[in-house]
Amino acid sequence: MLELKNLQVYYGGIHALQGISLKVPDGKIVSLIGANGAGKSTTLNSIVGLVKPRDGSIAWNGQELTNVNTKHIVSQGVVLVPEGRRIFPNLTTWENITLGAYYRNDKAAIEKDREMVYELFPILKERARQNAGTLSGGEQQMLAVARGLMSRPKLFMLDEPSLGLAPLIVKAIFDTILKINAEGTTVLLVEQNARAALKIADYAYVLETGRITMAGTGKELLGDARVKEAYLGAK
Repeated sequence: MLELKNLQVYYGGIHALQGISLKVPDGKIVSLIGANGAGKSTTLNSIVGLVKPRDGSIAWNGQELTNVNTKHIVSQGVVLVPEGRRIFPNLTTWENITLGAYYRNDKAAIEKDREMVYELFPILKERARQNAGTLSGGEQQMLAVARGLMSRPKLFMLDEPSLGLAPLIVKAIFDTILKINAEGTTVLLVEQNARAALKIADYAYVLETGRITMAGTGKELLGDARVKEAYLGAK
């Protein structure tokens, strides 16, 4: 289980995370929703060690992560697919996928996992020799997810995976998240598409200007009048 307690993060004089606490139980999908600038990406970046908290605790299966480097965090199975995909545009699709297994040396298992991600995203197999920068936006997002899966995550964190994608591609991405979770991977999802995020969430949190203001099951928050008005476009 991942557990954050009273997490405090500053960017200079900006108090980006103001004492947030949350839990991500093993085997569940937890969604974190909120507007731009609420602190969602900062939360994920703090978990993987890209941002150092000033105070508070980040514990993964009882191990404190706040002073651990990113390489070690990834080796423990905590993997982030960042916002904006961050693929390597001048490398091929095959090479990008291979880089996801950078810390592994089990060649036979790596090839087995490559076939697994090709089954999830058949278009990537077709584009294996194509430079990643020439892929469509949806294909690049699929590639970013596939690369993350090659690390064999135990906790798979995705930052805005649906951003800028067509509805059919969004559905494919969310179907893949459900499939990954059904096979036992814990998921922490940051997403502006609140309706889609809450529909698949076992539990969810609403983050507003660095504070958690609401929490509940995905179903509970979908039915909450405040969530409907602020994030689902309902009056």
